[in-house]
Amino acid sequence: MATDNRINFWRRNTKVPGSVQPVYGAQHPPLDPRLRRTYPKDTKPKFNNLKSKKACSFHEFACSTNDAWDIDDEEDENFCGTPFSASFTPSGQDLTSSVHNQQLRHQTGETENVLPHILTPPGDEDHNPQKDDGSGCERVNGKFVKSSSDADLNTSSVRSSLQKQQSLPVRPIIPLVARISDQNASGAPPMTVREKSRLDKFKQLLASPNTDLEELRKHSWSGIPREVRPITWRLLSGYLPANKERRELVLKRKREEYFGFIEQYYHSRTDEHYKDTYRQIHIDIPRTNPLIPLFQQPAVQEVFERILFIWAIRHPASGYVQGINDLVTPFFVVFLSEFVMEDVENFDVAALPLETQRNIEADSFWCMSKLLDGIQDNYTFAQPGIQNKVKALEELVSRIDVDIHNHFKKYEVEYLQFAFRWMNNLLMRELPLRCTIRLWDTYQAEAEGFSHFHLYVCAAFLIEWRKEILCMVDFQSLLMLLQNLPTIHWGNEEVGLLLAEAYRLKYMFADAPNHYKR
Repeated sequence: MATDNRINFWRRNTKVPGSVQPVYGAQHPPLDPRLRRTYPKDTKPKFNNLKSKKACSFHEFACSTNDAWDIDDEEDENFCGTPFSASFTPSGQDLTSSVHNQQLRHQTGETENVLPHILTPPGDEDHNPQKDDGSGCERVNGKFVKSSSDADLNTSSVRSSLQKQQSLPVRPIIPLVARISDQNASGAPPMTVREKSRLDKFKQLLASPNTDLEELRKHSWSGIPREVRPITWRLLSGYLPANKERRELVLKRKREEYFGFIEQYYHSRTDEHYKDTYRQIHIDIPRTNPLIPLFQQPAVQEVFERILFIWAIRHPASGYVQGINDLVTPFFVVFLSEFVMEDVENFDVAALPLETQRNIEADSFWCMSKLLDGIQDNYTFAQPGIQNKVKALEELVSRIDVDIHNHFKKYEVEYLQFAFRWMNNLLMRELPLRCTIRLWDTYQAEAEGFSHFHLYVCAAFLIEWRKEILCMVDFQSLLMLLQNLPTIHWGNEEVGLLLAEAYRLKYMFADAPNHYKR
């Protein structure tokens, strides 16, 4: 009987975590559910009886869902059928209008009471807490509250307001949430004395006839200054040689080689053998940071299509896999910033000289290729690299925080349900793009940063949300939290703390695997 109830529950509730619904993480602010679906007053969905239903198993969950990080295929295929026009900016005017209205309400004292919590820095757990009756679970930092199934609501007005809060993660709707140019969300001054000294040290290292790569990695670990990031990334990725005299020749040769691939292979995208690959790339490109105008420009989307298609046909063991499209964006933005001083995310790439555009494209291709060479088993058949990393994450968490591990077991949450996306996309769907660029500074500097150190970053990232995870007391709430972690206001300071904790975990466990193996 219990099994029948479980199955019927998921059949009745089509909106399950990870189902064919848009997933909105750090780079995707939540849609207003009232714009997607409206209910008559007497037919609003009731959540009061959810607690009596036992959480479904992973098998039943998997049968009802697509992969945990994908976005609605039907919706995207509809709008991908025709290319974006140059004037198209997704939700730009609507979002700007929404922010303006929020500011007006704030001035008149009508701002929703969740906004102060959202702006609270992570870790400030005692600031203006809210507790549910009898639970002792606080709501902090704009993060989740308990499911309404845990409360005995006596009035329809209380139930209605609570359901509005819980229908989607509470988060401010702001435009361009993954701001590229705002490297410090904490409001730090643009250039301190220490930062200027670090920049001078980088320039000194890069100007030497033979750059000391070990010294460059040591200085890059704690972040690379924006002015020298493009050349530093090229060197640390292995794309450029350490010898300064050889760099121009290597750049010229590699760029010509890439465009040779374009002339040789790109016309075959319509061939029977490759058309499915090209079709999937064409569908996925508009999904790449859809709220940043830069990535909706036709010229940029064409660049991404060429890069991904050429990489796919040159790596037949894996081919193109959804998620690889995200890995191009940090390189493209960093190499574009070399020529753009103003707001990169709104810059019209077509305004650059054609030769510059071609150089940015070729450099992005080769650096992405170098990255994927180290993690290609993540994308081969059955993706064994990801499965091994998720298993290692589970073993590591079981040792460093048994409470979280047991909490997941109690509510039948499998690590693969949320950590697959963390490994497949290197946390790019969980963090704003500015944070990803800072994170990759360290990955480039760390030995096996993308393949090995990333495991410890994921463990530290999970433990960061310990308080919120332990407050969730049902399967659906846990999955919704883990797929929509509120990192929208993160900056360099938060990423630096995350990396420090990851380094501590690596220091303790990397060379002593028996410490966390059962």
